[in-house]
Amino acid sequence: MGKVALYTTAAVCAAAAACAVAVVVVRRRKELAGRRARALGVIEELEGIFATPIERLRLIADEMVEEMQRGLTSDLSGSSLKMILSYVDKLPTGDEKGLFYALDLGGTNFRVLRVQLGGREARLVKQEYEEVSIPPHIMVGGSIELFDFIASALANFVATEGEDFHLPEGRQRELGFTFSFPVKQTSISSGNLIKWTKGFSIEDTVGKDVVAELTKAMERQGLDMRVTALVNDTIGTLAGGRYGDQDVVAAVILGTGTNAAYVEHAHAIPKWDGLLPSSGKMVINMEWGNFRSKDLPITDYDRSLDFESLNPGEQIYEKMISGMYLGEIVRRVLLRIAQEASIFGEVVPPRLEVPFILRTPHMSAMHHDTSPDLKIVAAKLKDVLGIANIPLQTRKMVVGVCDIVAKRGARLAAAGIYGILKKLGRDTVQTEKQKTVIAMDGGLYEHYSIFSECLVDTLRELLGEEASSSVVIKLANDGSGIGAALLAASHSQYLGFDES
Repeated sequence: MGKVALYTTAAVCAAAAACAVAVVVVRRRKELAGRRARALGVIEELEGIFATPIERLRLIADEMVEEMQRGLTSDLSGSSLKMILSYVDKLPTGDEKGLFYALDLGGTNFRVLRVQLGGREARLVKQEYEEVSIPPHIMVGGSIELFDFIASALANFVATEGEDFHLPEGRQRELGFTFSFPVKQTSISSGNLIKWTKGFSIEDTVGKDVVAELTKAMERQGLDMRVTALVNDTIGTLAGGRYGDQDVVAAVILGTGTNAAYVEHAHAIPKWDGLLPSSGKMVINMEWGNFRSKDLPITDYDRSLDFESLNPGEQIYEKMISGMYLGEIVRRVLLRIAQEASIFGEVVPPRLEVPFILRTPHMSAMHHDTSPDLKIVAAKLKDVLGIANIPLQTRKMVVGVCDIVAKRGARLAAAGIYGILKKLGRDTVQTEKQKTVIAMDGGLYEHYSIFSECLVDTLRELLGEEASSSVVIKLANDGSGIGAALLAASHSQYLGFDES
């Protein structure tokens, strides 16, 4: 009898334990279901506030056109687009001949380049370049130290000029200078620095003509060279694109940052107060990263990113579409989901709270993951954010966030390009078959294929099938470097002289 009672007690205990486990399992399932529901709620909200229906994109493009016109009218118009006169009125035609140099300064490295141009038949006969790193102390030193360092490297590069490059006797070497910092351009070959960016802090250069500073440094090096064109990287890309294709009318850079330039009719620039250029054209540097529109889908994620950035209130459009920021927007969305739904565990992963730790290349790698178990997503979450052992369902959610953020950026960029086409009257079916080419440069467009494909598809949707058949986006790798050399050629002091 005692044994029966003992067995009965054991059975009761076992049943109770099993019941307790079942309760825990049910509770756990309910918790997971609740977390998933909260996470999906955030995703659903994200889809709504990041939405870019075609009607909205058309409104944004219309406002782009209005801001362009205001910026062309006056620098005091209050336009969010600076519409800077580049003084480039002659783009390469393909007829250029001779030896030309370029200097491309846009960050912690600069490139020096030389090209031998052979005219319409031979085109680009030969090119050589060299990349030089700028020591950190030079970037925060004095103006003379910086330009002496650059001029010294340039002089060393010129000294390696081989017999394949030919400079006619008695002529001065000419240089195109790509300077990708804010300047107030005063002519094709002069411009005063407004402020340094990208880690440079050299106060005694601010307000000075950067071409004059470089020229004095070249003279100190005993280098006989003249700067014939001062341009930014977007205008260099436009020039490089035009050299390869005379149908290029605009250039867009979609990389770490973003900007656009295009060819405008000189008579459509009311703020131009000089003699109209003989070509009747003028290249305009839009500085479109600062574009604002009441129809841009600016969210709390964008507002917090902007508020905590180094330039709050500026470059709003850039912060929604460029490579510097897309990965950071994704991080902010994932952080909110982690806080509200604990999808990465009870405690928010510490690394997920670090601004800009998730870069756009990480985001692109996850977005392009086609493996059945999304192993690349799992690897990036672990390596970058320190988040391991994530269920497949959660990994799919992460890819979904990347998709929403990337496609909003691509569609907004397409709206900007559509605005330029509208301004030029190239958004409709042309009576005569006229091809319109946009030269595109930048790692975001080149390497993030889902982004670039979405941009192209959206532009086609905006234009309509028939009009879009004459519009082409052409990748222009390293346009800014060779473009500067080509602009030195098209603005050469020896134009009209016999090249023989």
